[in-house]
Amino acid sequence: MPELPEIETIRRGLERETVGRRVKSVDVPQARAVHRNGSRKAFQARLEGVKIKSVDRRALLLVFTLDSGDLLVADIGATGRLQRTTPKDEVTKDTQVVVSFTQGGQLRMADPEGTAEAFVTTPDALLEEVPELGELGLDPVASPVSWTAFAQSLVNHRTDKLKPLLLDQRFVVGLGGLYADEILHDAGLRPDREVSTISTMEIRRLYRSLVEILHEATKHHGTSTDEHPFTDLQGKEGSYQDELQVWGRDGQPCRRCRQTITRQRSGGRVTYWCPSCQV
Repeated sequence: MPELPEIETIRRGLERETVGRRVKSVDVPQARAVHRNGSRKAFQARLEGVKIKSVDRRALLLVFTLDSGDLLVADIGATGRLQRTTPKDEVTKDTQVVVSFTQGGQLRMADPEGTAEAFVTTPDALLEEVPELGELGLDPVASPVSWTAFAQSLVNHRTDKLKPLLLDQRFVVGLGGLYADEILHDAGLRPDREVSTISTMEIRRLYRSLVEILHEATKHHGTSTDEHPFTDLQGKEGSYQDELQVWGRDGQPCRRCRQTITRQRSGGRVTYWCPSCQV
């Protein structure tokens, strides 16, 4: 599933490729992708003829501000993708929405599982459509997060364990198992450590690892593996998989201490970590 660095990579690509463009027409091969607007025609009517002013990210949602005052929201979910294409490119069977621009070119949303969705709403109604946006935690890529703000937020969860907390969107947005495991390894902390046992020095390490890994992974355009597939708007894979220290490396030596990386399943969640250097 795409995590924060992958969605931020898409957002930056959309900012370059779509801002300032006017929508000529909209095709919706799969009506369920726009079900929030009630029908294909309702979705099309609110998009055709408008110009895209900006592209933002709210956690893992992509939010386009339109010159009509509306917002176009795209949620690619676990298996969806957005592609910048031309009208001549083959339309794949899993294509859900096709937005054609007046200056040429298209933006397509596709998803083999059919769970990605798009809808048009107003800024005032966005929280009604997606209530969880009102409870989002820290977003170190969208805006700088101070060490003190991070520490205060962390100590408010004294009885929580570290990995489940990192996966909680109310604490920090956009993390899945891959980056949570990498952050904890970099900080030298066990995934099952309780927050109340963490020292000030360890909090500082965790803060640094969180910020640095998310920024570095975004700089590499995300991670692309068989288990964690990702391509950007042009269909190019990310390259952060070359930097992974523990995720997907079970049975291999830890690059820091040379002990064996462990793969552990608990509660339906898989964790990769080094029992030797994560304490």
